[in-house]
Amino acid sequence: MREIQFRDAVKEAMSEEMRRDETVFLMGEEVAEYNGAYKASQGMLDEFGPKRVIDTPIAELGFAGIGVGAAMNGCRPIVEFMTFNFSLVAIDQVINSAAKIMAMSAGQYSCPIVFRGPTGNAGQLGAQHSQNFENWYANTPGLKVVVPSNPYDAKGLLKSSIRDNDPVIFMESEQMYGDKGMVPEGEYIIPLGQANVVQEGTDVTIVSFGKMIPRVVLPAIEELKKDGISVELIDLRTVRPIDYATVVQSVKKTNRCVVVEEAWPLAAISSEISYHLQRNAFDYLDAPVIRVNSMDIPLHYAPTLIEATLPNVERTVKAVKEVLYKK
Repeated sequence: MREIQFRDAVKEAMSEEMRRDETVFLMGEEVAEYNGAYKASQGMLDEFGPKRVIDTPIAELGFAGIGVGAAMNGCRPIVEFMTFNFSLVAIDQVINSAAKIMAMSAGQYSCPIVFRGPTGNAGQLGAQHSQNFENWYANTPGLKVVVPSNPYDAKGLLKSSIRDNDPVIFMESEQMYGDKGMVPEGEYIIPLGQANVVQEGTDVTIVSFGKMIPRVVLPAIEELKKDGISVELIDLRTVRPIDYATVVQSVKKTNRCVVVEEAWPLAAISSEISYHLQRNAFDYLDAPVIRVNSMDIPLHYAPTLIEATLPNVERTVKAVKEVLYKK
């Protein structure tokens, strides 16, 4: 084990899979000569050459389509979007081509492709560069959606994603690329669709994923410890498929649940978790499930408005205490 940055865990996953399988290649804006907008492909051009680490024009629809075609013809492309905000330009290729080709070809074609890049708020970038579309893609049959929360998971989940025969949406965070964590050297994978019980607890379950865990949930848990509140934390890791069984098992033990998610509240992943719990664990709930989401507005530029809009430690602590002390 050694401590490395999130961006290096991503690079290691891609590099190891490219060494293992010559059909794997990386393409996207600035991934080669510039070593990636967030330096997640640092040095890969030197090792693998321009035929396998490919700089593309600023044309997401075009290079996403090239990736889909390559996947249908025996390759395993990794397509990097500089941000998933830009993936909207390519959404026809992702949703109408990659996600559908297996069904529309009656199983004659698979589409083993990974679309990866950062999602969500990354500071003062304005409303068009600060959005979460995990629920959009998770609502699309045929896709798998992965949102890691730490470097260890990023490497293991990305390796599994590259090997998967279905199209995978792999969502990172610009704010996490410099985060450090313990990661084993060499080969390991984490199965898709398997949540992680980050820590066990007895009083309340918090379900979350991605950037919210290190930025909001873990600091909130530390605050709650001061009041003697024991939290069980579930990191979903993937939001399609969702590991419902792990969530339900936890709530059967704690009898209370808070779901923390960066996205807007309407039709969110947290909505799905809440519905599933009331449908399959209703008799175990001692209080209604509470969701902590972004406010239902575009994210403004001012730092004070960003702070007021996004989920934070204070709102999470308040939600936990509300479910815990509700009569």
